[in-house]
Amino acid sequence: MSTERVEADTVAFTVREGIAWVKFNRPEKRNCMSPRLNRQMMRVLEELEYRDDVGVLVLTGEGTSWSAGMDLKEYFRETEAKGLGAVRQAQREAYGWWRRLRWYQKPTIAMVNGWCFGGAYGPLFACDLAFAAEEAQFGLSEINWGILPGGGASKVVRELLSFRRAMYLALMGENIDGRTAAEWGLVNEAVPREKLEPRVTAVAKALLQKNPIALKATKDALRRVGEMTYDNAEDYLVRAQEAANFFDNEGRKEGIHQFIDAKSFKPGLGAYDKSRRHSGKP
Repeated sequence: MSTERVEADTVAFTVREGIAWVKFNRPEKRNCMSPRLNRQMMRVLEELEYRDDVGVLVLTGEGTSWSAGMDLKEYFRETEAKGLGAVRQAQREAYGWWRRLRWYQKPTIAMVNGWCFGGAYGPLFACDLAFAAEEAQFGLSEINWGILPGGGASKVVRELLSFRRAMYLALMGENIDGRTAAEWGLVNEAVPREKLEPRVTAVAKALLQKNPIALKATKDALRRVGEMTYDNAEDYLVRAQEAANFFDNEGRKEGIHQFIDAKSFKPGLGAYDKSRRHSGKP
């Protein structure tokens, strides 16, 4: 019989070379999200968000699962037994860190190493990019035990998939593997499990080379404009670009200088050299 982890141990993280590797850490429960895990995840995200040694955050799972969704015993049965107030509190704790992750200061990557079910679609969508093992399994099994995919899961599949594919996934309760998840657009790419961490590391290192203010502005813009008309999006993007330039005009000037004057970089082939910031013309 397994011993339940203390709250602080439900999430693990390490920081290496500018990348924060954050793990759901309940492998004995397929990394299901309990109220304790949700509270601890918010603490970890808060700790890492503005650290100078963190430029990219990767969210993955310990063991053979990413996350099998919400813990049916702890998140649902035990919480519901305490009444509506406890249910609402548990919801705030879960949805709160997903929302924090959606608007995170740093680029975020979901590294889906195994099972990804139900409520796990919330943090999956919250991450800016997502890569999966070909062997990973994705599913909305809620219909199989008599409820609808709530907690944002229905919104996520409707947002990321075509209408017919979203309906099939939600109504049938069947699993799809990582290859199909990539083909359908649920994740960016699927690779064999042994190649997953190297691939995610390469993507994270590429992001570390880019202007962090431009990355944050771009992340926010792509999430915001999806719900806007074209005219509203155009106006928002003009103002967002002005704001980003105001906060980091020297970085913008350096990029333009390296392209036009120094001819040392081509935007279509990579990022400008951030180490030459404020260096002026040679």
